[in-house]
Amino acid sequence: MSELETPIVPEINPEYPQRNIVDEMENSYLEYAMSVIVSRALPDVRDGLKPVHRRVLYVMNQMGVTAGSRFVKSARIVGEVMGKYHPHGDSAIYLSMVRMAQDFSLRYPVIWGQGNFGSIDGDNPAAMRYTEAKMQKITAEVLADLEKKTVDFRDNYDGSLQEPTVLPSRLPLLLLNGSVGIAVGMATNIPPHNITEVMGALKAMLKKPDMNIDEIMEYITGPDFPTWGMIYDPAAIREAYATGRGSIVMRGRAEIEEKSNGRSQIVITEIPYQVNKANLVIKVAELVREKKVIGISDIRDESNRKGLRVVIELKKDAYPSKILNQIYQHTQLQTSFGFNMVCLTDGGVQPRLLNLQEILSEFLDHRFEVITRRVQYELHLAESRAHILEGLQKALDNIDAIIATIRGEKTKEEAKVALMEKFTFSSRQADAILSMRLQTLAGLERQKIIDELAEKLAFISECQAILADKERVKTIIEEEFDSVLDKYGDDRRTEIIPHALGKFNVKDVIPNEDMIVTISSRGYIKRVHENTYQSQKRGGKGIKGSVGDQDDVITHLFHSKNHNNILFFTTKGRCFQLSVYEIPEMSRTARGQALPNFLQLESDEKVTAVLDITKNQGENMFMATELGVVKKTPVSAFANVRKNGLIAIKLREDDVLKWVKTTSGDDNIMMISNEGKSIKFNEVDVRSMGRTASGVRGIKLRGFDKVVEVDVVRNEEDSLMVVMENGLGKITKVSEYRKQTRGGVGVKVANVTTKTGKVAGAKILADRSSDVLIMSAGGQIIRMAIDDIPQRGRNTQGVIIMRKKTPSDKVTSLMLIPANDEDDEEEVTES
Repeated sequence: MSELETPIVPEINPEYPQRNIVDEMENSYLEYAMSVIVSRALPDVRDGLKPVHRRVLYVMNQMGVTAGSRFVKSARIVGEVMGKYHPHGDSAIYLSMVRMAQDFSLRYPVIWGQGNFGSIDGDNPAAMRYTEAKMQKITAEVLADLEKKTVDFRDNYDGSLQEPTVLPSRLPLLLLNGSVGIAVGMATNIPPHNITEVMGALKAMLKKPDMNIDEIMEYITGPDFPTWGMIYDPAAIREAYATGRGSIVMRGRAEIEEKSNGRSQIVITEIPYQVNKANLVIKVAELVREKKVIGISDIRDESNRKGLRVVIELKKDAYPSKILNQIYQHTQLQTSFGFNMVCLTDGGVQPRLLNLQEILSEFLDHRFEVITRRVQYELHLAESRAHILEGLQKALDNIDAIIATIRGEKTKEEAKVALMEKFTFSSRQADAILSMRLQTLAGLERQKIIDELAEKLAFISECQAILADKERVKTIIEEEFDSVLDKYGDDRRTEIIPHALGKFNVKDVIPNEDMIVTISSRGYIKRVHENTYQSQKRGGKGIKGSVGDQDDVITHLFHSKNHNNILFFTTKGRCFQLSVYEIPEMSRTARGQALPNFLQLESDEKVTAVLDITKNQGENMFMATELGVVKKTPVSAFANVRKNGLIAIKLREDDVLKWVKTTSGDDNIMMISNEGKSIKFNEVDVRSMGRTASGVRGIKLRGFDKVVEVDVVRNEEDSLMVVMENGLGKITKVSEYRKQTRGGVGVKVANVTTKTGKVAGAKILADRSSDVLIMSAGGQIIRMAIDDIPQRGRNTQGVIIMRKKTPSDKVTSLMLIPANDEDDEEEVTES
């Protein structure tokens, strides 16, 4: 266009006023947003349904597809919904309908589906032309009294039909089945709950409307997911209930099982809500392929009609607890549910974030309105019928005059007018009289009218009394809640763990029972109940203690209680701490689980000494190494043991820490060697040192001799029990061993020969009524009374106290346990 040309300005049509484009876009977007919020994405707080779900149920009710009817094709239901009420496409309607039938999506499905309605693996449902559906029995409670004008109706999308704005549900579906939806600028995510708990809370709120969250949570303890599982931390649940927003941790249920071949497997039987099982299995496989999780040999999905079961096979040397924790960390076997309890209020037009108390109150208000409108509707019908009955009764009382009046008129219309003028009947009464049959004149028929009228008048009085008394309405609501509970009440599925994940105190749920803890040379640890091992007579063969072999023998075996704290000392002179209940409890013959599952050990580090610090209180921690070095450190230096351990002693490269005892400060120490030498000296000879000190010589060893036992002598009247590798043993008075100076070669503790084998272990006996538990390399264990072992001199071989099953087997360890009432039981046969 040249500079001389005049620009063309379009004419403005006065019929279309000008508007600013920014304002127009804002208004149009707001209208669209509100349409999505109100008409599609958010549920109504009253019936807990979105419009599409409400329309599906309404159409099925109109079609008569109830729980007692036959199934009909899903396509037929979808077609009715789309053609009459929901013109948004058959796919959206069908998928909404499918979810209402899935027992893994809804806690209480409202549609009964026949055919393929999808699966927890994320499989798509079959096409609607193949599947069939009808309503569940519980759905009748959602639609009850709909025909009694209990809710408002509105025009459908083209104004040709009427649809309910809300359903008169007796069930708080918003809480029972939850809801999830994404609108424009807002979203909702409400978990499902247990019907017994929710109805109990509603009944309580009828009596006390101002209940706070803590009082409500006495009834509603937390979400109840259809896929079972576990949720943690009631404090987080309370926060979500109190504010309407929050997050809770969900976990599937997984157990570690030991197979007969000694290997372990992880079995998953429950998964968190809304988790796709197939994707979970695929994710675990990816972790194995990417070597983020090491130790899994196979994954199998063994789920069937009886329930969910995913088996994760582990390799022989795998650490089951560690692998399970990695699966929790890297997959959706542990996930979270984010509360965002947004729903429509104020008649379904105002989106609001509500807390639990407000949701329950809104539902109770809805039930008050429904009951009130139902009573008003029934009152109106009763009054209408009573009005007719009064006219009929009056006509029968004046039947001759009525007949004469009717016969005197030419037409029905004239007769009606005459009756109304002469007898002051209403138009409806006159119509009823003109329609009255001659059989009504019979005496019994006349009495029926009188009785029915009396019944209606009494019913009218009852309805008026209900409408005038709010407490009567509450009573009706409570009776309906009781009826629902009787029909559909059930137990909760999801377990609520009463602690925050990783912070719970297991002592609250584990009894403080007597336990026996064993550790093998390969580093497998377990605990078994003390009663597993019963007392036998001297010379018995014992019972099978574990599935052991010559390469994995029991090296530590001690008696403790579940709540006691155990200190673990390693070959590298480090110290760790565990509670007994943290050690896995297993069967008598189980191998146990690897210590690296519980202690942060290095690859070449092993546990060599254990101390029950709860039971063995003292002033000092007295340590001894395999090469005879000793050290004394105050117990207070081990008051706070870090998770990654503490340094207990500085060692020579070829030495290992083997024994740790608590002492009073003036105790005698006995050290016994493999070759049958012993030394007794007072701990005063060893000065107190810091944790990182190296220690001093306790006994002078010759050749390849090593220390096999170090113990504390607190009374010279005590005895020393010595057990040899070939099952011989004896008891000798401690007083027979003279006190020496620290660092000497010592004296004979036993006559070591090829028949006896070397010294396997020794114990100071302060109480002869105790029992001794002896274990061999082959896994045999015998428990016997100490009184059954004879007393012998210092330089003797002893007697046979345990017969070996094989010549190559040998005794490896022993421990003392208190005797109990079971000691008098019969001898246990070999197993």
